[in-house]
Amino acid sequence: MSTAATPTTGPDHLWTVDEHLEDILATVRPLEPIELQLLDAQGCVLVEDITVPVSLPPFDNSSMDGYAVRVTDVAGATEEYPAVLTVIGDVAAGQAEPLHVGPGQAARIMTGAPLPPGAEAVVPVEWTDGGLGEGPVTGMRARSQAPEAAGGHVHVYRSAEARAHVRAKGGDVKAGDRALDAGTILGPPQIALLAAIGRGTVRVRPRPRVVVMSTGSELVQPDEQLGPGQIYDSNSFALTAAARDAGAIAYRVGAVADDADTLRSTIEDQLVRADLLVTTGGVSVGAYDVVKEALSSVGDEDEEGAGIDFRKLAMQPGKPQGFGSIGPDHIPLLALPGNPVSSYVSFELFARPAIRTLMGLDDVHRPRTRATLTTDKALTSPKGRRQFLRGTYADGDVTPVGGAGSHLVAALALADALIVVPEDVESVEPGTEVEVVLLG
Repeated sequence: MSTAATPTTGPDHLWTVDEHLEDILATVRPLEPIELQLLDAQGCVLVEDITVPVSLPPFDNSSMDGYAVRVTDVAGATEEYPAVLTVIGDVAAGQAEPLHVGPGQAARIMTGAPLPPGAEAVVPVEWTDGGLGEGPVTGMRARSQAPEAAGGHVHVYRSAEARAHVRAKGGDVKAGDRALDAGTILGPPQIALLAAIGRGTVRVRPRPRVVVMSTGSELVQPDEQLGPGQIYDSNSFALTAAARDAGAIAYRVGAVADDADTLRSTIEDQLVRADLLVTTGGVSVGAYDVVKEALSSVGDEDEEGAGIDFRKLAMQPGKPQGFGSIGPDHIPLLALPGNPVSSYVSFELFARPAIRTLMGLDDVHRPRTRATLTTDKALTSPKGRRQFLRGTYADGDVTPVGGAGSHLVAALALADALIVVPEDVESVEPGTEVEVVLLG
């Protein structure tokens, strides 16, 4: 992995959002492909085109429970003048040697069973007396309950066209067709298709393993008692959930106290199971911002080329950021600010694209659109900062929720979009068209 870029203008250089993101995406590389069992490949990205080796369905089969017949034998059949056919037996799904349907004959057939030789169509059981001689029936009785129905005669009350209620061989996909393209994310329908064409394993890029940890001696785990000056740790839960939502296998590490040695040791312990590390908190300029203290000199102690660069970005929220790599394998690390809104917005803008890049996806960003700002008064934004405000989006309109404070978790929970205010805009009037990042 290449070294994170360092600003040429010194430590006070103010990075743009685009510069920081570009540096991250230029550094992070897709994970190497591996062969996985189908269920283990769920959520992974294919690295090969999948060609169908066998047609689906692999043979003509019935789409109904009913009777396999010849078209001429049921032509003109009505309830008053039914066609009376000799039942020669049952054709069940998975049956190896189907019966042969000759003139004046019918075979009782189950849904999914192969169309027997000689038969040209299937008449649903509801069009017949079910072989019981008591008029139209509503369903087919089990052989164990009515063995006589598998033999004798059946009265058919309606005619059928050729191929009626028959699923054609290759009607879904034909042998030689491309089933899935490289780059496809494997969800339940794709896994179903792979299984249906006989693929038990598939070559994919694995889901990235993301380790999330928050820092701060004031943080307490949910369900524990709060002490003076303490707050519950929400960031590690939010970002772990966000990492999973992005497609990663995410591991949450409980809050680490404000001690540089402890933090450095904890991070080193997590390297064995991480393709990406995300920390939150401790990246500003306070006396207890231990992430900077723990990692600023990591390049002097680790393999050549590793190191974390701490930056200031021209954005709100989320001005303090850190990025680089750590350990002998140069595992990428994103150090995000500690305020809840700042950390979440930073994750969406920087960590999510990094995860999607590790997965090998081409489109790594949240979708964006234009929307009309609906609000009672103009929005203000600091000059020279790209602001990301929480909002709700519906039918082409976006409405701000909460204020600009980076601690407003309740407002964040209501938002499904981010309103983007460019660096050169200090006020946005109601009714203005704005750019929106869709989070849902």
